[in-house]
Amino acid sequence: MKDSSRREFIKQVGLISAYGVTAGLTTSFSSLPDYMEPKLFFKISLAEWSLHRALQANQMTNLDFPVKAKKDFNISAVEYVNQFFKDKATDTTYLKELKKRCDDNGVTSVLIMCDGEGGMADVDEKKRLQAVDNHYKWVDAAKFLGCHSIRVNCYGEGSEDEVAKAGVDGLHRLSEYAAKVGINVIVENHGGISSNGKWLSKVISNVNLPNCGTLPDFGNFCIRREKTENGEVCKELYDRYKGVKEMMPFAKGVSAKTYDFDQAGNCIETDYAKMLPIVKAAGYKGHIGIEYEGNKLPEEEGIKATKFLLEKLGGR
Repeated sequence: MKDSSRREFIKQVGLISAYGVTAGLTTSFSSLPDYMEPKLFFKISLAEWSLHRALQANQMTNLDFPVKAKKDFNISAVEYVNQFFKDKATDTTYLKELKKRCDDNGVTSVLIMCDGEGGMADVDEKKRLQAVDNHYKWVDAAKFLGCHSIRVNCYGEGSEDEVAKAGVDGLHRLSEYAAKVGINVIVENHGGISSNGKWLSKVISNVNLPNCGTLPDFGNFCIRREKTENGEVCKELYDRYKGVKEMMPFAKGVSAKTYDFDQAGNCIETDYAKMLPIVKAAGYKGHIGIEYEGNKLPEEEGIKATKFLLEKLGGR
């Protein structure tokens, strides 16, 4: 669809407004026929954490997630968070039902984000090996659901070199296991030293296995936090554009984090017009997962606003 035709269509259906994010623009292109969908250099997926408030309030369940992604947002690929089906990793009956709901609605399972199972870079060997073992069941669940990856955390306490050495060991062990069933092990910049793009990229490089990579997140670049009377505040922030660029050579997924939007519908924290070209320049053509974490817009509106932003800029 030509740009001029697209603009005219949007005008006709009344999507352009002073503050489109809350006045109709959030419908994005989700209601357009397939032939009008914008041509993007990537595929869009939805990270389950975008709906964590609804899930935690029992307004929906993990089993509802794939259908909601497709019917409410016209998104056909999903990224699970393990805490929303923590006791179901080995429950074949449950996993079969989840897979059936995906298959029945034309939804692809992309990855499982794993938390609460230990850090791959724990300098205590016993704890690190236990963390590796804890992730085996999620590798198997990911394979069953048709995912390509599990996301793990490269956490550890010690010097940068000590944590890096431990991280290489933990990731190598888990990746060797995952390779047997064709699953990738990917690490997100998820706080602490793991939010240092250069450090994380070196760790992945030293693991030196084709199924071990990164999941660059546009927003998780706080290296050091401190507690204050008003809660935790970030005291050391890594440059997000530099970090994503450093991680992209190993990327097997990308996370489009958003919190808030300006009057024009642009993300306030991250300049998507600057960030998406970094992703594109790396030759990446996989999924970019929407991960809305803001609280000014309801979750559903935040998801739609992020989707619109990706569609608006992803064809450049």
